[in-house]
This record gives sequence, structure tokens and C-alpha cells, in this order.
Amino acid sequence: MLSLIIGYTVLSLKVAIGLGFVIFVHELGHFLVAKFCGVKCEKFYLGFDFWGLKLCKFRAGETEYGIGIFPLGGYVKMLGQEDNPGKIKEETERAKEKGERGQDASVPSDAAKKSEGNPVYDPRSFLAKSVPKRMAIIAAGVIMNVIFAFVMAVVAVSPWMGVPTPPCLIGEVLSGDPAWKADLRPGDEVLTIAGKPMRQFRDLQAAISLGDINTTSGVQMRIRRPGVKEPFDVTVRPDRSIGAFFIGVRPGFTTSLAQDRKTWLVKKRFATIPGTAAGRAEPAFRCGDTIVQIDDSPIDNYGQIEAKLAQSPDKTLKVVVERTARDAKGKATGNAERLTVPVGPNPMRDLGLVMKMGRITAIQDGSPAAAAGIKAGDKIVMVDGGAVGDPMSLPARLDHRAGQTVRLTIERKGEKSPTVVSVRLRQPIEIATPGGVSGSVAVSSLGVAYRVLDQVERVVAGGPAGKAELRSGDTIVKATLIPPAEKTAEAADYGQSEVTLSKETANEQWWPVMMALMQQCLPGTKVEVTYVRPGVKEKTVTLTPTDVTGWNNPDRGFQFEPMAFDLRAQSVGDAFALGGRETLESLTMVVRTVQKLSSSQVSLRLIAGPKTIVMMALDSADQGTARLLLFLTLLSANLAIINFLPIPVLDGGNFVLLCYEGIRGKPAPESVQVVLSYIGLILVLALMVWALGLDFHLFSRR
Repeated sequence: MLSLIIGYTVLSLKVAIGLGFVIFVHELGHFLVAKFCGVKCEKFYLGFDFWGLKLCKFRAGETEYGIGIFPLGGYVKMLGQEDNPGKIKEETERAKEKGERGQDASVPSDAAKKSEGNPVYDPRSFLAKSVPKRMAIIAAGVIMNVIFAFVMAVVAVSPWMGVPTPPCLIGEVLSGDPAWKADLRPGDEVLTIAGKPMRQFRDLQAAISLGDINTTSGVQMRIRRPGVKEPFDVTVRPDRSIGAFFIGVRPGFTTSLAQDRKTWLVKKRFATIPGTAAGRAEPAFRCGDTIVQIDDSPIDNYGQIEAKLAQSPDKTLKVVVERTARDAKGKATGNAERLTVPVGPNPMRDLGLVMKMGRITAIQDGSPAAAAGIKAGDKIVMVDGGAVGDPMSLPARLDHRAGQTVRLTIERKGEKSPTVVSVRLRQPIEIATPGGVSGSVAVSSLGVAYRVLDQVERVVAGGPAGKAELRSGDTIVKATLIPPAEKTAEAADYGQSEVTLSKETANEQWWPVMMALMQQCLPGTKVEVTYVRPGVKEKTVTLTPTDVTGWNNPDRGFQFEPMAFDLRAQSVGDAFALGGRETLESLTMVVRTVQKLSSSQVSLRLIAGPKTIVMMALDSADQGTARLLLFLTLLSANLAIINFLPIPVLDGGNFVLLCYEGIRGKPAPESVQVVLSYIGLILVLALMVWALGLDFHLFSRR
């Protein structure tokens, strides 16, 4: 426990210092250039000291330095410069009086009164300086942030550090989402998007969410697929239902099981999920084992593993792994050894609830369903003339019949009579993962994704739900996965936490996501289910999942190592070039985000507030110092761009007023400056309240 506390403390200090430096260098830019130009700087603060509340302060020379109690930024207080619209006039008069009398006069001078058209200011006031000098002072903060971003990026990618970076490779395709519809698969490498080369997975995310997307024609992606000789083009039509365009993919994996690695925020990495078929296998898998063969099929990439698992959920697999040989003391010998591990079927965990079948949300391109004319919006009501049964187990039942022809009775909107179609099922090509925005369940052998509603169709007699007296017609409104009470070392290392899912936390089709998460939990996990029923108040019961005979999970519990390449320069010169590119990409990403926010392509609901930024920084720091430095590069670029927006009270707004003064030869009227400052202050405060509300779930991000 002590080591954990120390670790969190060290991590928090790294983040606090990093975030503080981003603010510090911005204000330092203003401060240094102001001093160089001869402006009197009365205060230099990190954080804001509203109502005089501060953590500490000291005076050196004419400047008071301190840390305010509100960690939302910082400021440099210069004589004659004021962002508070309520004090602009007071500050201007203060600068005028001191300029005329040479001291803190209590009586306004006659000259100051008589020279309103050409006022005389204290020579050391901000207002007394020329327009170019004031422009330099205002712009210095932004310039320092850009320089800081560049320095952080150069250090991060230097030959002595390097940043593990996911390549533009697909690891998971979320069922029913745009990438799944376009038949993208695990193991696919994305070479270009709209003709632009992709290097990192981040490039894919930026190209989709911030690109110029035509929802009708979609975006063209060039794909390299293992086993396919030549790259080919795929058209994907991104979705925007979460407030920004997305396609529903996650980064790629290697063929090696997760490395034994423990950080302060992430518990120990396991080669397999405890309690699953792979976790129970003998001999046991080890972290770092590389799968080289499954049955008689050689394995070269992760996509082959997923396809093999999807096609053989009901049989015992012979998994051949290669691992580093070790001597009696546990030291690596430098040799590799191979061993075969039999891995049996992995029973699904279930609660004995059969939920209602929803309508089809997506049809996969080139699938049997597409060839049969099945459409999104249809509903499968019968299979081979019989009931559909549990919609959660339908994929397993149909995948088991790969190569056979099935008759599906389809209910179609606008048609009175059901339609019967015959479809020849193909071999499954992937383990479709619920968890995308659609929350759909996919049948790989058929090529359809459909909703599973949160309403109970029937309850399995003798099952956990039946014993708890749930019944047909109940609506499940919330489910909480509760870790096992036994505090074993394995449970502590696995780090399973309590998770609550509902329409508010996930989406309207959240039940499949909950079922998928339940398969990854430790044995002994309980599920707290909250339901409503006509005429009955909301009620909560606790259920214990049970294994289902004859319904197996194709995912047998393997934990794979994420694929990453080392973003590292080969020389100091290369580090400057690579760091410059990372900085430019960060600046471009922020500019594009602002553009897309203004055009409503990106929703304001996706704005990150202080809490989210701190959590992202902690996660980056937990991945290593280099990753934290790259995060600070992006954050510093963000602060530079946002601060230079032409909004009054921000640096950009003040710069625009100086441009006006330089062109007209005189400043904007004081009354105009006050009104503009109030408008800018209201906008900034409203944005802060909005961001904080999103952080603390006062507003939905959907």
C-alpha cells in the first residue's frame, strides 16, 4: 500500500509539474518581453488568486510572485493592462495619473484632464509603449508555448528516449460501426486515407474526425491485408452520431501475449484473463509467449488468430507458442523453446435473461446478407421456421452452421407480410466486438448487425434471473459488475473495478456491451441488475453469472500485446526534424479542431475540461516520461492556438485591438473595449462552465 501511495504521489507530481510548466512558459513569455520593453510587472502568478486566496507568495524587486488557489491558468499583471472589464477604466486612469505626476497621485493632474485625445502615461506602463512593442508582449506567450511544444517533442523523440507509438493497423472492428460495414478486418493496415499517407493510428483518428468528410460518397482508404497480394481501396462512410466522425476501429495487436508490466494506474498485465479457457490451460501461458501456430495453421499476424478463434469456438485448439528459455534461476538463456498448449472451449457466462430482438442496424459489404437483399431496418423474426431464440446466442448458433443454407423470415417496415430469404452462411472472419456506438451484435457468418433491446422477452427457468423472480416484460435500466469479494493476490493484480452500464453511461443498446464485459471479469463477479416493471417501483437484485452448456465464447481469454513502433530519432539533427513534425502536426490538429467546432462537424460536447485533461495527463505519465512529454506538446500547442483566438480578454482579442490601433493611429474607444471585454469574459466563463459540466457528467457527451 505504501509503495502504491508513493507511486501515485510521484505520478501526480510529474503531471502537476508538467501542466504547471505549460502555463508557466506562457506567462514567462509575456513577463520577459514586457521586462525587456521596460514595462512594470506588478504580479506574476500561476493559478488565479481570486478574492486574495493563494497558496504562497513572495516579492522580488517590484514584482509579487505567487501561486493562486484556483489552478485554471495564470497571469502577469502589468501597469496599464487589465483584462477585467470592470477595472479597465480604473487601470487606465491609474496609468495616466502616474504618468503625469510621476507618483501615485491621489488627485488627477490638470494635464491628464486636458489631454484626453493624446493622454500621457507612465513611461513604464503597458499603454505607454508603441503598438509593435505591445504586440510583441501579447504574442510572446503564444510564441513561448510553441517553442515549449517543440522542445518537449524533440526531447520525447530524441535518441535517448523514444515513444512507443501504435502504427496505423486495425486490431478490433466494432460490430455495426462504419468500418465493420465496409468489411475492414483485424490485421488490416491502413496505408492512405483520401490519398494522405498514414503512419500512426493517431493519423487515422485525425483524418476521420477532422477531415473533410462527405457523408454521401464517404472516404477512400487504401488497405493492405495479410494474405492479399496487392493493396486495395475501400470506401468507408464515417458516422457522426457521437458528435464527431468515427469509423469504429481500435489499434492493432501483435501475436505475442501481453508483456508482464505493471504501472501505477494499470495493474499487472496477464497473458490470459483469469478463469477463462486460456487462463485454465495447462501448461500455463506466460506473458510474452508468441503464438506461432494453431492446430495445423501457421500464424503470422493477429488477424489470423482472430479468424481461427472465430471459426472454432466449440473445439479444443492446439496452440503452439514460442517462448524465451530460462535457466533454473529464471534468467533468460537466449534460446527459444516451443510448446503446445491445448485450450478447450470457453463457455459463455449468462444471467438467464433472453432479451428482445431488435432491428438490423447494418449489413456488411460483400456478405451473404448483402447478396440475399437483407437491409438495415429489417428484423429477423424466425430462423428455419422456428423461433429466433436468444438474440445474444444467435451469432454462435449461425456461425456453427457455416457452409449451410438457412431460411430467415424477415419483417420489413412498410410491408404487411414477412419475407423469407435463403442464405448460405460463410465461415466467420472475425470476432465482432460489441462496444461500438451502435452497441450492435454481429453475426460474422451472415454479415448482419442488429440491436438487442433492454426488455426481457423471457426468463430461463432455473437460471440466476429466474431465481431472482425477474419475468417477461421487465425492462433492465442498469447493471453493475461487482468484483469478487475475495481479496486474492490475483484479483488485486488484475485490477478489476466496479463498472456500471446503462443508457446514460453507454448508449441505448448497452446490454450487449455489458454481456461482453461480463465475459472478461474474474470468477465470482456479481451483477447487480436494476429493473422496472409496470405497476412496480424500480427494483435491484444481485445475480451470479453461470456458464452455459453448448454456448461458447470464441474469445478464449487471450490478452495480446498492443503493436507499437518506437518513434525515436537516430541523431540529434533527426530529433529536431522529427520533433518539428510532431509539433506542426499538433498545431495543425488543434487548428482543425477549432475549425470543425465552428462548422459544427465536431460537437461542443467533446470538449475536454480540466478534470479530463488531468486524467489524460496521468494516463500519459503512467506510460512513461516520453509519452507525457508528447502529451505536453499537444497541450502546449492547444494553449497557444486557443489563446490566440480573436476573443476579447484572450491574447488574440487583445492583438486584434492593437491591430486596429495600429491602422487607425488611436486605440478603440474605451467604452467599446469594455463592452467587448464583457462579451469575451462571458464567452470564456460559459465555456469553462460547459467544460466542467461535461467533466462531472452534468451534461451528456452524446
